[in-house]
Amino acid sequence: MQTEAAIKMRRSVRVFAKEPIAPDLIEKLIDAARLAPTARNVQPWEFVAVTKKETLTYLGSLADNGKFIADCACCIAIFCKDTKYYLEDGCAATVNILIAATDSGLGGCWVAGDKKIYCDQVKQLLGAPQDSKLVSLIALGYPQTEAEMPAKKSVKELLHWEKY
Repeated sequence: MQTEAAIKMRRSVRVFAKEPIAPDLIEKLIDAARLAPTARNVQPWEFVAVTKKETLTYLGSLADNGKFIADCACCIAIFCKDTKYYLEDGCAATVNILIAATDSGLGGCWVAGDKKIYCDQVKQLLGAPQDSKLVSLIALGYPQTEAEMPAKKSVKELLHWEKY
């Protein structure tokens, strides 16, 4: 798949088939994440791939808008060291994972981390350093059905030339 096609096909998928994801495919997604842009090349990120059903179920119970994590095949938690641009860097890595997942035939959904009340519980559960920042949780799996594209604004509605 070409990059543009993967970007256009990416959807938030919240209903997954019961098929596991091969470890080498998860490693491919993390490889894409580590190549994301990062301010000053700090690369503040660390990734935890969760595939155990009981841990996924508990993560789903913690994330108020991510109950579907309980039914995904893998959840990747993106943690960053507390640097000046940790949020931007961690979000760039998150997007790379989501696009690479689409390119690989997987579905995924970004679940907020930063500033959520469950961050400390997730850090403790996954053994992350207390001073790290949970940027995102990404639920991944093979889509059970094809997700439809929600309505999007046109480029003409959003693009301004030279001035707002």
